[in-house]
Amino acid sequence: MDYIQIGRRIRNIRKSKNMTQEKLAEIVDISLTHMSHIETGSTKLSLPVLAKISKALNTSKDELLFGKVQPLNPVTLNRIAELFEHCSARDICIMTDILLATKATLDKNR
Repeated sequence: MDYIQIGRRIRNIRKSKNMTQEKLAEIVDISLTHMSHIETGSTKLSLPVLAKISKALNTSKDELLFGKVQPLNPVTLNRIAELFEHCSARDICIMTDILLATKATLDKNR
């Protein structure tokens, strides 16, 4: 778990809803210091606290944990399938490794 990224997502969503850190801490029933530490990623948050934050911000736990989760549309899925359609097993392994490395780099830069 990347607690720094989770904290950033919580802070960004909280701010987008014009909610203060104090108000969110009050709703979640934790101290302001604990909320601050969650948002900076300097402490881990428990599952019950995550659930309360999710409810207070009216957002999914997946969005807090992993970022905006958007399902792929059928056109995109078909395009991806076409890319792999005539590849050898070796080519598919290489392409998969490239995709995983690209995803890791994108995650680091968020």
